[in-house]
Amino acid sequence: QPVMQAQPPHQTAFYEGLIRVLDSTGRVIPAREFMPIAETSELGREIDCITLETGLRALARNPSVRLSINMSARSIGYKRWMRTLDRHLKKDAAIGERLMLEISEASAMTIPELVIDFMDGLQDRSIGFALDDFGGGMTSFRYLKDFFFDAVKIDGRYVRCIHADPDNQIVTKALVAVAKQFDMLIIAPSVENMQDAEYLVSIGVDCLQGYLFGAPTVRPPWIPRAGARAAG
Repeated sequence: QPVMQAQPPHQTAFYEGLIRVLDSTGRVIPAREFMPIAETSELGREIDCITLETGLRALARNPSVRLSINMSARSIGYKRWMRTLDRHLKKDAAIGERLMLEISEASAMTIPELVIDFMDGLQDRSIGFALDDFGGGMTSFRYLKDFFFDAVKIDGRYVRCIHADPDNQIVTKALVAVAKQFDMLIIAPSVENMQDAEYLVSIGVDCLQGYLFGAPTVRPPWIPRAGARAAG
């Protein structure tokens, strides 16, 4: 799914790589139904490994693409996940410059010291880090000061219909102010209408993501369609 620049020239800043899990009938299982279970299980670590492998392959094949990949803090000590990251970075160290790892606020706060050590150990590999669902779990500012996050993604519950919700406006303005104090890129997901987009831009959000700009797709725009390739 594209993440767009809030200011001109309004280009795609990067893409978020999302994973979809299917049931035995081929139906997509909503993330809200499987992620709470997967987060604390071996299945969650396997999902993180598959997501990372797929994302790194996409970066290797497409040098112009920048991609964010979700991960759980619990995967930091998972050997297969770390081997996957190390293997791809050894093949092409420049991939790290186009990779952002997203860790949810709730996940990061379960083991903050381990997350800080993990991020510190990757500083020389040029990987970006984003704090997902910012404001959803009320991160301790003591830890926020010690983390190495380059970006924050505001919790979508505050973004939806924000132009008509004074309470969410107050909360989001506060989150934006905190992020700016720490010099972080500010991303607003779940943007579904122009009124919300315009309000978010007015309070200083840097990037916008949501159905207003593009739905998640299994065929990303950098993969040419058969007809387009033949026509070219």
